[in-house]
Amino acid sequence: MKLTLRVDQGEGPYEVSTTLWVITQWERKFKRKASDLAAGIGVEDLAYLAQQASIVANISTPVELDSFIKRLELLEVVTDEEPTFPTDAAPTAAL
Repeated sequence: MKLTLRVDQGEGPYEVSTTLWVITQWERKFKRKASDLAAGIGVEDLAYLAQQASIVANISTPVELDSFIKRLELLEVVTDEEPTFPTDAAPTAAL
């Protein structure tokens, strides 16, 4: 499972992606399984994933989660704008 997160710690937005290691760390800390992510997760969960993914990406990040959360100005999941199953446009009447 891989999530791309857009984060801003007050120095401009950046994107990070979770890794297997990041997801494993989340499972250990919150005592939940990765499959729970599909059912929806809270802001603290997203913040933790963003923090750990930022650390992995060598982005300057507070080690303490609460300090990281206090710095956040933006935290959102980046979604794929393309439809999963695109369809052809409907035919129109020719004039």
